[in-house]
Formats: sequence, structure tokens, C-alpha cells
Amino acid sequence: MEKQLKIIVRGKVQGVYFRKTTQEKAQKLGLKGKVRNEPDGSVLIYVKGNEKDLEAFIDFCHIGPERARVEQVKAEPLEDPIEASDFIIER
Repeated sequence: MEKQLKIIVRGKVQGVYFRKTTQEKAQKLGLKGKVRNEPDGSVLIYVKGNEKDLEAFIDFCHIGPERARVEQVKAEPLEDPIEASDFIIER
């Protein structure tokens, strides 16, 4: 069964290729959605896929790319459907 999540990642997560590596991981897992930097320094992710792949994706979000320093990952279910046919980086 497909699930949808909103994920907020806080810490040193901008300027460290977090969005690019997040996109690569999501595409490798077959997930759909989008990622973007927020003005407060966090990264916001909307993602959908099966539960097993979403768990692996969340595990990745806790680590991020090498230069990232993740302090907090908050994932919550989304009720509104995510309209996406791929996983994209929003600018």
C-alpha cells in the first residue's frame, strides 16, 4: 500500500548537496515527490511510495550526504495526494 509523507530535516542540511543526494536516493528506491530548501535552513520533503522503501528513505534522511549534520528528522503522514511522476528538486 502506498503511503505519503511530509518530512522536515533540520541541522546543517543546506549547501551540502542534501537535496541532490535525497533525489538520488528517492529515485533509487522508486519513490515520487519533491524536495526543497526552506528559508529557516531546513529541508522540506514530500514523498510517496511503499512503506518499506519509505522507511529506508527516512533512515537515509537521518544521515544525509557526507557534509551534512542532521539534527532532527520529523516525518508525518500526508492526507492530500502528492501529484508527482518522479522525484524532483524544487528551486
